Amino acid sequence: MQRAHTDAAPAGRAMRLAHRLHGLGPLAGLVVLCIAGTLLNRDFATVDNMMNVLTRTSFIGIIAVGMTFVIISGGIDLSVGSMAALIAGSMIWLMNALAASPGGHAFAPLTIVLIGIASAFVLGGAFGCAHGLLITKGRIEPFIVTLGTLGIFRAVLTWLADGGALTLDNNLADLYGPVYYASLFGVPVPIWVFLCVAAGGALILNRTAFGRHVQAIGSNEQVARYAAIRVDTVKIVTYVLLGVCVGVATVLYVPRLGSATPTTGLLWELEAIAAVVVGGTALKGGEGRVVGTVIGAVLLSVIANILNLTSIISVYLNAAVQGVVIIVVAFLQRGRR
Repeated sequence: MQRAHTDAAPAGRAMRLAHRLHGLGPLAGLVVLCIAGTLLNRDFATVDNMMNVLTRTSFIGIIAVGMTFVIISGGIDLSVGSMAALIAGSMIWLMNALAASPGGHAFAPLTIVLIGIASAFVLGGAFGCAHGLLITKGRIEPFIVTLGTLGIFRAVLTWLADGGALTLDNNLADLYGPVYYASLFGVPVPIWVFLCVAAGGALILNRTAFGRHVQAIGSNEQVARYAAIRVDTVKIVTYVLLGVCVGVATVLYVPRLGSATPTTGLLWELEAIAAVVVGGTALKGGEGRVVGTVIGAVLLSVIANILNLTSIISVYLNAAVQGVVIIVVAFLQRGRR
């Protein structure tokens, strides 16, 4: 018995070491890419370029933080890009309607912008809640539910925009612009928001009972039910959390262009899922890290930035590169849970 115990100790240490090394894989890949980018183009390592990369990462990174919870719990959401598009269009439509209404003078422009921002959070949470209820109470597979809403969201936006674009009123756009373009201590606001969302996500996942329940459900849902975990409630909350993250990302994205079209948010779901799996989260659920997701999101943005600066391959193949990354990582994860 004593010998078995002594044999188990080194094996346990070896497994923990292997797990830590596996977790360092995305970080090592990011470092290698940064070195390669610097060697290929001297503009890559400039501060302006780094800020540009991180700012563009913020939208997908914030959504990917929410997606991490969904995937760890054993779910998936294919609709986040279309959801962001509909939220953006709804925000713009609501703000323009308030500004143009006969009683619009009763609202200060800042109040109208704040109402639009609040509507994004409410819509994101409501859409996420609808997904969670359909999946848990309706007993429909997450893939089917979110594939259906993907089409619904984008079709509704196309109807709202009458097939064209919804453009924010110029006065409101000027007031709203600093949400994307302003900087704090030299760092753009979207990056600060991304860091806050990531820190909050990591805290929830690693330091709360909810985070432990999410991982337990993804590891073995039946055992989680036997352990008296409220599986349906936890799953619904993960989708609500993702919906709110989509709302936050949309709030940051709208002032960038000041408009929403049927192509807004196209393939964001691919980028968000790619960031999560590249960051080390198991596609089968049960294991993952928000820090890894952040690294994965930055890594994918760095790849796109290097392609833009060096023209190694056409920038139009960026989505193909991300698709290949997902397939390769899924292949390497086969059997892992």
